[in-house]
Order: sequence, then structure tokens, then C-alpha cells
Amino acid sequence: MLTIKKYAAIDIGSNAVRLLISNIIEQKGKPTLFKKSALVRVPIRLGADVFLNQKISKENELRLIDTMNAFKLLMKSHKVLAYKACATSAMREAENGSEVVKLIKKHAKIKIDVIDGEEEAAIIAATDLNSFIDKSKTYLYVDVGGGSSEFSVIHQGHTTASKSFKIGTVRLLNDIVQKDAWIELESWIKQNTKDFEKIDLLGSGGNINKIFKISGKALGKPLTYFYLTSYYNMLQTYSYEERITELDLNQDRADVIIPATRIYLSAMKWSDAKYIYVPKIGLSDGIIKSVYFGSVSSVNLV
Repeated sequence: MLTIKKYAAIDIGSNAVRLLISNIIEQKGKPTLFKKSALVRVPIRLGADVFLNQKISKENELRLIDTMNAFKLLMKSHKVLAYKACATSAMREAENGSEVVKLIKKHAKIKIDVIDGEEEAAIIAATDLNSFIDKSKTYLYVDVGGGSSEFSVIHQGHTTASKSFKIGTVRLLNDIVQKDAWIELESWIKQNTKDFEKIDLLGSGGNINKIFKISGKALGKPLTYFYLTSYYNMLQTYSYEERITELDLNQDRADVIIPATRIYLSAMKWSDAKYIYVPKIGLSDGIIKSVYFGSVSSVNLV
């Protein structure tokens, strides 16, 4: 007997807003399967508003409402049973964040939970990282976002340390990350990895996924520190326009990919990691699993 249900996740990030719709396939006596059915990404870049002006602009407020209305219709068309919408650092730090959340609830009938960095890291952990890792190894898990990045040390399948830092791609692009934040991150990584002889990185986020895809590596194979450094140096020889026209990067990826790569390389350098694995997971995947397993409250559509 096979049962298929559809759940959705909405991730309102500092760089982009995403809707992930997944098929949940249940078979008697077998593990539940989670298969992506649809993914829609809209580059609203709320962080550019909030990190510079402390509030979401009227234009982006209206774009958000339109996007949420579109997501609602897509979920209805896909016959989604339940969804959860999460907003991260940009909405969290916006002076008018709670007001925008209320407007979206009123005009799009979408309920949004504004989550902190620790909850974000916990939801990402619900993606079952254990299925991607070798339990005999130690990893530094790095999830790079537009407003913040989450770091976790995983030793033999268990998280030994976890912390969120306000170092993200949109903040870096706008030159608003203080030197002290980098010093604190370096200290935290060194302190929490010094007892382990060998560490590999686990990287998640749209930018590292893109770099991995470009590399042509087989899923499960790592990128090397040397490859990532070479790619980082190559990116900087192209202008923003050339990265779009010659490297075939989307316009909202062509600028943030450089600061994102800098964060991963810094984490590799400070942890002395030579390899980075890219399991292609993120907040949206974690939300889906959290909704299914009932570890977070969700909203039913039917």
C-alpha cells in the first residue's frame, strides 16, 4: 500500500523567498521518502532594505504580498495538505517586520513564523544530516544565508557545538559586517574544532549548490579547498555583468556568490578542512520534515 501526501515550505530569507513543495511517500514497512515536487525562488532581497535602512520598503512589502498570494495559489493547485512559512534574519531585524507579517496574513492569508538563528539551525538539522555523513568522521556544517550563517560541529553523528553569526552574503555585499564579527567567528571555529585531528566541511545554501553543480562532481564527492580557492579567484577576474553573460549566473546570484565563497573558504581555513561536501539541503527541506514529523506547528490548507 502506497500513500502520497504533499507538504510545502516557505522560506523568507534575506536574499530570496522560496516555496518548496514535496511529495511524502509512505509505504508499509519501509522508510518514508521525501521527493521534491516543485521549487519556486523569487529574489526579493529583503536584506538590502533591512541591513541598510532597518525596515522593509513599501515596494518590497507589496512584492512580498504578491509573492505570498502566488505561493498560496500554487499550493492550492498542487493540493498541498499543510505548509509552514518561516522568515529569518531580515524579517527578524526589520523595524516593521511584525507589521509586514500582519499585512501578509491579512492580504494573502499566509501565516509567517519569524524564527531566530538557533531555531533555524535546529530546523535545518531536521533534514537528517546523518543520512549524508560518515559517523566515523567530524564535520563543520556551514549554512550560508543572506543575513546570517549557521555553524555546527558534528562529531560521530552528534552536534557538539552550534552558533549563528550575523555574517551573510547581503550584509557583506553592503559592507556592513564588522571586523569583530569575523574575529569572533574565527575564534569560535578554532576553539570548537581544535580537539579533532581531521575535519571536513558540510556546506549548504544556494551558492555552494551552484558551485558544486558547475564543478561537475558526482553527488557525494567533495570539492577541495584548492578548487574552491581557484574558483573564488576566477570569479573576481570577471565584472558583475560578465558573471551574468559569460559565466551564465543569474543576476541575483552573480554578486552574492563571491562573499558566500569567502565564508566557506574562511571556515575551511580556520578549521583546517581540505574538503567540502555539498549534500544539497537547507531550511526548506528541514521545514518539510519538521511539518511531517510534527516537531513544528504547521497550517493546514484543506
